[in-house]
Amino acid sequence: MENKDKTLDYNPFEHRKVKRPNSDIRSLANLLKSSLGSGILAVPLAFANAGWGVGLVGTILIAFICAYSVHIFVKISRDCCKAARKPLLSYTETCVVAFSIGPKRLRPFSRAAGIFAEVALLLTYLGVCCIFTVLIADSIKQLCDTYLPNYILSVEYYCLILLPPLCCLVQIRYLKWLAPMSLIANVLLISTFGICLYYIFKDEIIMSDKRVVGYPSRFPAFLSTVIFAMEGIGVVMPVENNMKKPEHFLGCPGVLMIAMTFIMILYATLGLFGYLRYGDELQGSITLNLPMDDWPAICGKIFIAISIFFTYPLHFYVVGDVVTRVSEPYIKEKYQNIAQIFGRIAIVCFCGGIGMAIPLLEQIINIVGSVFYSILGLIIPGILDSVVRWENLGKFNWILWKNFLIVLFGICSLVSGLTVTIFDIMEKVKDK
Repeated sequence: MENKDKTLDYNPFEHRKVKRPNSDIRSLANLLKSSLGSGILAVPLAFANAGWGVGLVGTILIAFICAYSVHIFVKISRDCCKAARKPLLSYTETCVVAFSIGPKRLRPFSRAAGIFAEVALLLTYLGVCCIFTVLIADSIKQLCDTYLPNYILSVEYYCLILLPPLCCLVQIRYLKWLAPMSLIANVLLISTFGICLYYIFKDEIIMSDKRVVGYPSRFPAFLSTVIFAMEGIGVVMPVENNMKKPEHFLGCPGVLMIAMTFIMILYATLGLFGYLRYGDELQGSITLNLPMDDWPAICGKIFIAISIFFTYPLHFYVVGDVVTRVSEPYIKEKYQNIAQIFGRIAIVCFCGGIGMAIPLLEQIINIVGSVFYSILGLIIPGILDSVVRWENLGKFNWILWKNFLIVLFGICSLVSGLTVTIFDIMEKVKDK
């Protein structure tokens, strides 16, 4: 009883010592940028897969589920901080502590849970970095092919050209220094959003030839894209852990609620009207559908390339954090800085290499969304919430049933999305 009282008395916020803490505004900018990236430009294509009616309702539901999953994970992490008497915990550390304080039968699996979460995080954000490399390269290629017709290069060459500046950018190691870039990227992305809306509403929109309900076989592709677009759970714990006032992250209106509401409105708007304008002609990013002979469209393509370029180090932060934690114990202190520099360069080159080997933007987005974000953002939070609350699952075990539905939704998204994407890749390879 005394130990329980000590746990309840421990306030992790009072013991946090963050080198360069972020204000609420900066934290909101980082959180928005983690979820409001290249995914928003792929949402119209998701609506083309699902139909505009199903797409609109589905986007709102998925936004609620993703926000709720992040909410319960942050609450779990705070409970784990109290139980372990630690001021803050990373995503992986939360998984370890949750299992270690859960039912006795599950405690031996705490280390395995940490390893699984670490690998899932690493693979997720390596995938995101691959997507960003291809998206920037696609945007630059489209501009160069139009205005430098004598120098036509494949997208793989543009991926290669991007590597040196990206290698320099990822050397920034503190979220506080990334926040201004996130703010610039957000402004550019919202400007691109405005430009897309300008072209969408420029002429009369015809709804008669657009599907309210798409083909059921394409629903998994819709799920994968929207989950990829909305989920940013890997960045959530670094953002919350680096806040000057972390108590402002949850609640109403908290940083999380404001960010997810804003994201849901933007996604639903661009997804719906983007599909109604371009229909089945939509490409992996709606900016690739914009005309090449108007200056606003040209600005939009430039803006999105710069925005994603500035977003790259924020998502790379998760990769760098995982690699640093794993490698630091094996590297002498005097060599750690140089190891960080070359390690980051090697990871950027690896992601660029994957992007060059598989320059299929839509398919990579679907794989990362269906597999990795389903695991990180839906399956793991649902399981951890049940593990931590095992002694008190509520009346009729409603918490267990609620988490079962979240995990089931995540598993269905994973299996169906991956299956459809594999068939899509096989068709693309056949066509080539």
